[in-house]
Amino acid sequence: MKTINDFNFQGKKALIRVDFNVPLDEQFNVTDTNRIEAAQPTIAKILADGGSVILMSHLGRPKGKEAKYSLEHIVTTTANVLGVPVQFASDCRGPVAQEAAAQLQPGQVLLLENLRFYPEEEAGDVAFAQELASLGDIYVNDAFGTAHRAHASTTIIAQFFPEAKCFGSLLAKEIDSLNRVLKQSVKPVTAVLGGSKVSSKITVIENILDKVDHMIIGGGMTFTFIKALGGNVGDSICEMDKLDLALEILHQAKLKNVHIHLPVDVVAANAFANDAATQIVDVRHIPDGWQGLDAGPQSLENFKSIIMQSKTILWNGPLGVFEMERFAKGTITLGEFIAESTAQGAFSLVGGGDSVAAVKQFGLEPKMSYVSTGGGAMLEMLEGRTLPGIQAILD
Repeated sequence: MKTINDFNFQGKKALIRVDFNVPLDEQFNVTDTNRIEAAQPTIAKILADGGSVILMSHLGRPKGKEAKYSLEHIVTTTANVLGVPVQFASDCRGPVAQEAAAQLQPGQVLLLENLRFYPEEEAGDVAFAQELASLGDIYVNDAFGTAHRAHASTTIIAQFFPEAKCFGSLLAKEIDSLNRVLKQSVKPVTAVLGGSKVSSKITVIENILDKVDHMIIGGGMTFTFIKALGGNVGDSICEMDKLDLALEILHQAKLKNVHIHLPVDVVAANAFANDAATQIVDVRHIPDGWQGLDAGPQSLENFKSIIMQSKTILWNGPLGVFEMERFAKGTITLGEFIAESTAQGAFSLVGGGDSVAAVKQFGLEPKMSYVSTGGGAMLEMLEGRTLPGIQAILD
């Protein structure tokens, strides 16, 4: 696996695919700089070597050239985060991009305009990829969030750099962290899978059953399993067409000697609202008109003992509706258990949009071994798929 540490960038122009798809407010100010900060180590290494940097990214889902999706909006913030001036090319192809790239001197940074202003980017157009490739000497992919897409700038472009392509430090870290869970894990291994639907996690569950010792299932998924086992889930979210699948997962887990842990009690509410009446009930006996919205205290106690004895922990999905303060306790408490276990030497990987949002919201991010930057890409790796953006560098 070639990374930026295998290259000396002195006098070279590094063409880096980054994921600067950052949120903007109504005045086009960047409201979360995490993705820019995540690319900083890669850029700093190249500049320190005496190279120059050409940054490629998309922003949003523009339909053609839309000013509100221009990467010009993020130039000042990017410069502030990187601590160096950032030049901007008002196009990512053609004479404007070519001239800006040609004039770039060692130590300088150039940001190209939004790649998705051209449909060729998402179509994986070879000619478009070749045009982008002509701008640099070495191709660096540091965009994990788009590594599962076979787009021109993430996958197709790599063929034009047969000996001069590598992973940036962020993407290398993502691959290493997932390998520490999927291929080089220290036992016991625990996966915590939350979220609302079994259907969105089926392939993940099937792929990791061979790799884990314990699986904690929480969130809305709980109720499909409880219903399948003959429980009454009241008005809780439940995929009635997945009951047989839930039983099959439990059966497969038993065959593989994987211990599945479901909540035993829940915080139930009489409405899906922060000001609803609540009660703690046995997860198998949720009254009609009530719905489970968070894990209960006994469930959390049970989960704690499993987390504290684990050496490798994967967390994907919250235990409750953490967006509402009344139903956030389960997710926060679980996060605190994982943080405590991490402090005692366990390796913890958090991934998937909701769990990442939760650890950031509750200040737990620094206490985890690694927090993934790519929701869809991480899920696909957990499902056992080879991501095209990663394979293109390995080939």
